[in-house]
Amino acid sequence: MDPMTSYERVKNMLDGKPVDCLACYDAVWGETVDRWRAAGDMRPDQDEREALEMDILGSASLNSVADVAFIPQVIEETEETILSLDGNGAIYRQHKLHNSCPEHVDFLVKDRQSWEERVKPHLLELDRRRIPFAEYREGKAFAATRQRFFSWWGVAPFEQMQSMTGHENLLLNMALDPEYVQEMVMTYARFSIQHLEVLFAEEGKPDAMWFGEDLGYKFKPFMSPAMYEEILEPGHKLLFDWSHAQGLQVIVHSCGFVEPLVPGLLRAGMDCLQALEVKAGMDMRRLHDQYGERLAYFGNIDARVLATNDRRQIDAEMDAKIPYILQRGGRYLLMSDHSIPPQVDFATMQYFFQRGREMSREWLKRR
Repeated sequence: MDPMTSYERVKNMLDGKPVDCLACYDAVWGETVDRWRAAGDMRPDQDEREALEMDILGSASLNSVADVAFIPQVIEETEETILSLDGNGAIYRQHKLHNSCPEHVDFLVKDRQSWEERVKPHLLELDRRRIPFAEYREGKAFAATRQRFFSWWGVAPFEQMQSMTGHENLLLNMALDPEYVQEMVMTYARFSIQHLEVLFAEEGKPDAMWFGEDLGYKFKPFMSPAMYEEILEPGHKLLFDWSHAQGLQVIVHSCGFVEPLVPGLLRAGMDCLQALEVKAGMDMRRLHDQYGERLAYFGNIDARVLATNDRRQIDAEMDAKIPYILQRGGRYLLMSDHSIPPQVDFATMQYFFQRGREMSREWLKRR
């Protein structure tokens, strides 16, 4: 088979058509990029996606903060952290010295009344300030000149809600007042479609939709499958059906253990699941045994193994999983199961992608 462009490689894999080798992508921490540059592995102005020849490029997300004009207020600042209030009425503590998830401190929106007063009115009308026209346009053009696959990236209703009200308040309300959460889900789904319609009409469509929606933690999802079906699935279906109507496949990112929610996500229209977090209990081999080619798999290579920089361990991790999927006719895109921390050497990432491409060529020839 003749060598493919990155665009052809990703598109064909998502479509279940022949490819020359695996498509490669990963999310690299800013601290990791800084270390690679300081070590001379990358030029100071070089993008890690270019340096590693990744096949997928992405775009900036919509701004779904309730009060888009609100200037975050610093409540407290130390040498290591900053505590601030944002336009959602959320109070977070963020580390200044390294990348990490912010600490949830408090939320002004805790129930239906505060949602209707503080947030919902801001989400009902189109607001062009929320749409990253320039970043999207530049990213799309950059991808086109390099024949890379260009995906729109943005968060979906669960992430939009938890950023506004916090996981604890959100999950309690899902149990105690599901109709209220259903209303929030549909409000955010319609909000996203309303703004994406304008973006794509003016700047053109991407090659796929990639929705970030962290629905689980270690060995458990945040909700039962029944609760997902009742509350979240209608909003996901609205978003995913709209995406399919644009001719775009749907990739769903979720950290945590979400295996029990996969049937509902498939009903909603998910085409590909990423990142398949190993330390949370996800295993794409088990998923493939259940769902086969109904689902494309993206990730599931343990980032902790990559962080050892031990090529024998990396080989073992890849050999245990990638052939299992490919020899069964599965659709797979190569990535770690989360993201790349500073412990991972640049040479390790080069080896990871190179070996993935090489080993897949042999297996794909046999299909």
